[in-house]
Amino acid sequence: MKLLLVEDDRQTADYVRRGLSELGHSCDVASDGVEGLTAALTHDYDAIVLDRNLPQLDGMAVLQALRSQGNRTPVLLLSALGEVSDRVAGLRAGGDDYLPKPFSFQELIARLEAIVRRRDDRPGAETRHTVGSLSLDLLARTAQRGDRSIELLNKEFQLLDYLMRHVGQVVTRTMLTEAIWDYDFNPGTNVIDVHMSRLRAKIDGAGEPPMLRTVRGAGYRLDAA
Repeated sequence: MKLLLVEDDRQTADYVRRGLSELGHSCDVASDGVEGLTAALTHDYDAIVLDRNLPQLDGMAVLQALRSQGNRTPVLLLSALGEVSDRVAGLRAGGDDYLPKPFSFQELIARLEAIVRRRDDRPGAETRHTVGSLSLDLLARTAQRGDRSIELLNKEFQLLDYLMRHVGQVVTRTMLTEAIWDYDFNPGTNVIDVHMSRLRAKIDGAGEPPMLRTVRGAGYRLDAA
């Protein structure tokens, strides 16, 4: 998942971001309401973790601004305010779930998975990508080419998901860095090339027409074989 965490407490933000990264998720962090609202309106996220008490613009105002502009990204509210009336107010403002502080990281993950799953279960929601003989099940997190099953690691799954959403288009390394990584590695390294090489070896089997191509000097492109 690609997530946005809007949290002004640095210790909490670092703890959550690190835990999400260890599970293979990408997480952008904003430290105030204005920064969080700007990020939410300019990038696509699978879900947003939003603290209620934020500087410059509080979490409830951020949430109401998002919903008023038609942004339906699932939002999990975090708050030290845990009374029933506080939870009800957060949900009525457009929140998809509400988690009082202090919280368990395992519960945070479970609740994030639940609100994203509810979004994906809506009629018309996309749950599978298909490009030629290659398919990716977003709910079961499985991949298949023809009759052959493909086992993917977390980053490989995210890469293939992104490439299939942009089939036929050149995807640059900068685009992949922004969509899948948290800018916490040196972009001068070959980490993206290594992951793409491993992904290509998995989806382009022996004797199969190649689907994942390197566009020299530009990036990568996934085409139907």
